[in-house]
Amino acid sequence: MTGNPGPTYGVGIGWRPEIAGFVADLPGLRFTEVIAESLPGGGPLPPALAALRARGVAVVPHGVRLSLGGAEPVDPARVRHFAEVAELLGAPLASEHIAFVRAGGLEAGHLLPLPRTREAVDAMVANVRRVQAELAVPLALEPIAAIFDWPDDELDEAGFITEILDRTGALLLLDVANVYANARNRGTDPVALLDRLPLERIGYVHVAGGRAHDGIYHDTHTDPVPDAVLDLVTELCARHRPPALLLERDGDYPPAAALRGELDAIAEASGYPTIT
Repeated sequence: MTGNPGPTYGVGIGWRPEIAGFVADLPGLRFTEVIAESLPGGGPLPPALAALRARGVAVVPHGVRLSLGGAEPVDPARVRHFAEVAELLGAPLASEHIAFVRAGGLEAGHLLPLPRTREAVDAMVANVRRVQAELAVPLALEPIAAIFDWPDDELDEAGFITEILDRTGALLLLDVANVYANARNRGTDPVALLDRLPLERIGYVHVAGGRAHDGIYHDTHTDPVPDAVLDLVTELCARHRPPALLLERDGDYPPAAALRGELDAIAEASGYPTIT
């Protein structure tokens, strides 16, 4: 899973302890993702995750706490842990976010959007390079869903993302649910954004659900994937067939039949075989 060309993994689902049994029972699963900070750098792996690795399922560590977009250099201990987890998993790549989660020693507890300025690009690039120096596998970067934009942005979203990828050589972790959320909240066309992104740099793709509240669409990861996001999956695959599409669920887990239905819907939208 190193961009295009590379191995194809089809449809997968994020591994979480609450649904470990469901994930283990998916006969066609070839790819999953685990939150990097949920694992010890020196091991051992949770038995259910170790069993997936033993049967050849690719597992990608997905970081949420590095704060790559922060003004301060990334914490070396966090970077070491991230790299150790990737090595422990035998991962084909690792991923993190174009975002920050702390500033001035304060933890936000959320992924926060960066101002789309040249200064923010410089800070992000410097931190990405620090991580890449420790990481033995490619790094994919995920643009986040944001319910606001900072004033005085110097770049639009596509230009901001592309410049960071170009300057770091990183791959793109494209979240089509985030593309939909941002376009809906800004009143813009999500397909127009797809057409301006470097889709040939995709490492893999996230697909997730959300809901609207008080006129704002929130990327919740606790709701079913809406038809509009599935339509974006189809639009994406018509332009560039990604190596893997991953269903993200992070709470309010539905019955197994509903999860299977979501995976089947992603498979139908993408043209990949079902894994259920």
